[in-house]
Amino acid sequence: MTERERLQMLAEQPMTVTTSYSNTLESTRASLAHIFQQREMLALLVRRDIKARYKDSALGLVWALIRPLTQLMIYYIVIGKFLGAERGIPDFAIYVFTGLTAYGLFQEIVGGGTASIVGNSGLIKKIYLPREVFPLASVGSALFNFCIQLGILLIATIVVGSVPWSLDLFYFIPSVIILVVFGTAFGLLLGAANVYLRDIQYLVEVGLLLMLWASPIVYSWEMVRGIVGHGLLLTIYTDNPITLAVLGFQRAFWTAGHDTVAYPEFLLVRMCIAIVVGVIMLFAFQRVFAKLQGNFAQQL
Repeated sequence: MTERERLQMLAEQPMTVTTSYSNTLESTRASLAHIFQQREMLALLVRRDIKARYKDSALGLVWALIRPLTQLMIYYIVIGKFLGAERGIPDFAIYVFTGLTAYGLFQEIVGGGTASIVGNSGLIKKIYLPREVFPLASVGSALFNFCIQLGILLIATIVVGSVPWSLDLFYFIPSVIILVVFGTAFGLLLGAANVYLRDIQYLVEVGLLLMLWASPIVYSWEMVRGIVGHGLLLTIYTDNPITLAVLGFQRAFWTAGHDTVAYPEFLLVRMCIAIVVGVIMLFAFQRVFAKLQGNFAQQL
């Protein structure tokens, strides 16, 4: 049989759909199943990301401690002492570090997720993996660094004598869920968009910087309420999921402000609503990611 005849036989064969999903829910379930099948590869990617950060570094993981502590010192001295922000906020250092710990988790997930597809272009062009594992690996490495910073925060509360040992500590759970769900959702969406428009990663850096100062980290929520009043602007500001997560962290770990500082009404209810909205966004953004991933190898 000649080559022309073989090609003709192949052309006459009917096309067969190997995978067909009747709805988006089934497609999402299939994607989750593929990711679960590659869980060992996901774990390897997480370990690789952690090691890559401190490769050829003499201090290694110590840098994970130095960076947040340096950031804390800058905010505490410049914002707290020089600008006098600490006068209205008791245990200002704990207050600031609590917010930085929460926001740092979101920042790392979104930033890492945005760069994850382009950063792993070599793997994507050579082998097939569920593309979602790359943003998810960024989530894993961000959680690792978050645990280190959380340990520092707990040690700091012991040092200053404000150990967070009360029922308010449970605010920590919905706060972390909000940060991980929203961070993963935006990491998937922006990671896919960055393949087609490389300016996205620079826009994300600017957006994350703005989000840092738009969150009650170096100033209190009460200050915002005093400026904008009880209106729509305050509601929009408060219901921002990052603001809710930061406030939840402060409620959990910043015990010095429990009796002197006001929090938004129905904070826990607002956080639960934010989690529901975040899960919906995660589902929607994953479907967008799935639609865009077909051309990743060609674009890269």
